[in-house]
Amino acid sequence: MCELLGMSANVPTDICFSFTGLMQRGGKTGPHRDGWGIAFYEGRGCRTFHDPAPSAESEIARLVQRYAIKSRIVISHIRRANRGRVCLENTHPFSRELWGRPWTFAHNGQLRGVKRLPLGGYRPIGSTDSEHAFCWLLGRIRARFPDPPRQSARLWRHIHTLSQELNERGVFNFLLSDAHYLYAHCSTELSWLTRRAPFGQARLTDADMTVDFQQETTPNDVVTVIATRPLTANEAWTVMTPGVMTLFGAGAAVATFGG
Repeated sequence: MCELLGMSANVPTDICFSFTGLMQRGGKTGPHRDGWGIAFYEGRGCRTFHDPAPSAESEIARLVQRYAIKSRIVISHIRRANRGRVCLENTHPFSRELWGRPWTFAHNGQLRGVKRLPLGGYRPIGSTDSEHAFCWLLGRIRARFPDPPRQSARLWRHIHTLSQELNERGVFNFLLSDAHYLYAHCSTELSWLTRRAPFGQARLTDADMTVDFQQETTPNDVVTVIATRPLTANEAWTVMTPGVMTLFGAGAAVATFGG
């Protein structure tokens, strides 16, 4: 299985601390050696990095770890291949355009028979079941909503319905963003943590690193981190219930579906 990492914040924030913990699991403290990727939303743009090398050994990952890119939404993924060979085009997260926005998706799990689902205007570049599922998902959203719906809740409910349909085919833990919100769907394993004032110290479980967020933030900052497994040993993470999809916006949970 792969591992996921996401962030939603109310101000541009770097993810260096959490990413440092995740990258150790890509070949050092974990078996996810088959590539990694990360996407940072910046305004209307999305900056992405991918590498089929293990994140624990990747020079690009070390650059991302050191380079404090500020973003309100981040999606990252470390891969343990089960469908599709180890190569650049099969590394997550995957990105496509819809309504003039960059949509980004990363998946943890396997989906039986997903490649038999008919696709609309989106086609995979690689050979993973994950990318096929993403193309199918976006195609169904575009077919239902050729233009962005005026009521966001209609879109949210539709995405949850599609997620449940795919979840019936296996394991469908995923992170998805439309540049406005971060969607987190739990099929088997996903946790999240919101940091807000009063801030304290956080200690990584996979690296010898501690940060005092009181020295790194302002009293108005709100930041949520989502991960397959908790990244810190001294903070209270919320373990999501299978079948639940939670939306995060500006650092906070704004809606929950399922459960």
